[in-house]
Amino acid sequence: MKVLLLGSNGQLGWELQRTCPDKILLTTCDYPKVDFCSSSSIKQCISSSKPNCIINAAAYTEVDKAEEEKDLAYKINHDAVFEIAELCIKSDISLIHISTDFIFNGQNFKPYMPDDTPDPKSVYGQSKLEGEEAVLKILGNKALIIRTAWLYSSHGNNFVKTMLKLMKEQQSLNIIDEQIGTPTWAHGLALAIWISLRNNITGTFHWTDAGVASWYDFAMAIQEEGLKAGLLDKSIPVLPVSSHNFPTASKRPMYSVLDKTSFWSTLKVNPIHWRIQLRSMLKELDQ
Repeated sequence: MKVLLLGSNGQLGWELQRTCPDKILLTTCDYPKVDFCSSSSIKQCISSSKPNCIINAAAYTEVDKAEEEKDLAYKINHDAVFEIAELCIKSDISLIHISTDFIFNGQNFKPYMPDDTPDPKSVYGQSKLEGEEAVLKILGNKALIIRTAWLYSSHGNNFVKTMLKLMKEQQSLNIIDEQIGTPTWAHGLALAIWISLRNNITGTFHWTDAGVASWYDFAMAIQEEGLKAGLLDKSIPVLPVSSHNFPTASKRPMYSVLDKTSFWSTLKVNPIHWRIQLRSMLKELDQ
């Protein structure tokens, strides 16, 4: 099978490349090789690759900057997705599209189900939602949409690597304890995508690791596991604080835990707790 990966430079793109099954002929594409603001550039990328399936991991993810760069966010998160879906339906190409917890308002009291009503509170979230809607309108049940959250990897920039850096440099840290979600090792998501492709799974699903945490809980775990892994040589005070201490241009979901049970069941995989996944990722940094 020939697969085209869009957004190959990101954390998930990197994990998809290193976990790619032997029977997959993978072509990768990202900016500047393809301009996601250009219809002709997208068309050229897809037509030259002639894939059986496209994995779209490309996105505008600068959540705060999206409030100022609204047009750019929509061009990449909606217009480009619309173009990709149109080309898929015309050429009989299947699509796996990656979306986000930000399509929800963050006011739930229990994990969000895949069919819960979206209500984004940011430009980023709204643009990603409209990208989802374009996929569903054009491809319907021929596409797979996977929403995820709090991604990190040993590749690229993310919360885990930032925390490790700051814990080496600072005397103490203040971390928000009000925003609740689930940390997700991109490696696990990549494996889930390959299983989905092998089994021709379509529909809308959620994927994160198992369990729940605040950013404060996550930071504490990073310090504890970082010390055990020898990535840190001392502990520092990590203090829980309100999100009011860190005002941002974009509104973040206060609660963005996603219900993954339907996807775990469909994939026939056992959930892995986020702390175990964190430990596995930190071993890569120690190599």
